[in-house]
Amino acid sequence: MNIRAYFLSAAALILIVSGANAQGLEEFKITPEWTSKIESFAPKTIRVKAPVRKIMMFSQHTGFYHWTIPHNIEMFKILAQTTGGFEITNFRDISAFDKETLKKFDAVVFNNCNPSGPKRDLFYDLLSINTSLDETDITQAAQQYEKNFMDYIEGGGGLMILHGAITVQNNSMPFSKLTGGSFDYHPKQQRMHVKEVDSEHPLVQAFDGNGFTHVDEPYFFKNAYFEYDFHPLLYIDTGTLEGTKEKPKSPITYVSWIKRYGKGRVFYTSPSHNAQIMENPEFLQFIVDGLQYVTGDLKADDSPLPASKRPN
Repeated sequence: MNIRAYFLSAAALILIVSGANAQGLEEFKITPEWTSKIESFAPKTIRVKAPVRKIMMFSQHTGFYHWTIPHNIEMFKILAQTTGGFEITNFRDISAFDKETLKKFDAVVFNNCNPSGPKRDLFYDLLSINTSLDETDITQAAQQYEKNFMDYIEGGGGLMILHGAITVQNNSMPFSKLTGGSFDYHPKQQRMHVKEVDSEHPLVQAFDGNGFTHVDEPYFFKNAYFEYDFHPLLYIDTGTLEGTKEKPKSPITYVSWIKRYGKGRVFYTSPSHNAQIMENPEFLQFIVDGLQYVTGDLKADDSPLPASKRPN
C-alpha cells in the first residue's frame, strides 16, 4: 500500500470508529437558519480599533475528522463580517506554510487540523499525500515547514489553535514549547463547568465571572504543558470528571491560555469539540478577543504562570 492510500484508508477507519463510539452532542449540518442565528449572536464590533487584519485559517486534517471544521470556517466568516475587523482566507494545502505565503498574514488559525498517529506530524502527512518524494526527502521537507512556521511566529506572527489542532506537531518538543503543550488524552464527552482563572483578565471579559457550562471533551496535556510557560485563561476541575484513565496529576487542568513566543503571540482554546457552543454569544466574543490578541491589537497580560500559583 502506498503512503497516500495508507492515509486515506486510515482516515476512513477513524471515521467509522469515531462514529461508532460517539458520546457527545449530535452533529448537525450548516443551514441558513443556523448561520442567521450565529449572525444574531456575533459581536458587532471589535474591542480595539485597528486595521483589518488578514487571517489564514488552515483546515486540512489527515487524522481524526472533527465535524465542526466547516462550522468553524462559517463562524469565522460571520465574525469577520459582523465586526469588520478581519479578512479570512481558508487554506488546505501545504503551500500555506511557505515563507512567502505566511508573510501575507497577520495570524494563522489552526482549525482542528489534526494529523494522523502515531507520528502526529501534520507537515509530514501533507507532504506524504501530495508528493512523490521519498521518505528522507519528506522528513527533511516537513522539518523545514515546521521551521518556517516557528520562525513566522517568533518573528511576530500570531497563532490561534482551536481544540484538537493542539496535536499539529504533537511529538515535537520545540513545537510544544511554542503552543504551550501537547495533547495527551481525553475521557468521554461530558457536561463540565469551565471557569475563568482571573475574571478581570481582558481575554475572559466576555464571560460573566461564572464561566460557562457545556458538553465537551475534557482535554489533558503533556510535554511542555507542565512547564506552565503560558498565561492561563480557563480551567476545569479534574475531580469532577468521569472516565479519566488515571488519577489526574493536579486538581485542575487549564483548557485555554495565551503565551508569547519570541515576538509572536499564541492563543489556545480547547472548547469546543461541538459546534453548539457557537450559540453562546460570550464564546463568540471570546474568539474575537483572542483574534485581536494574536494580531497584537488587544493588549493583555501574557506572562507565564508563576511557580507559586502552579497547581500541585
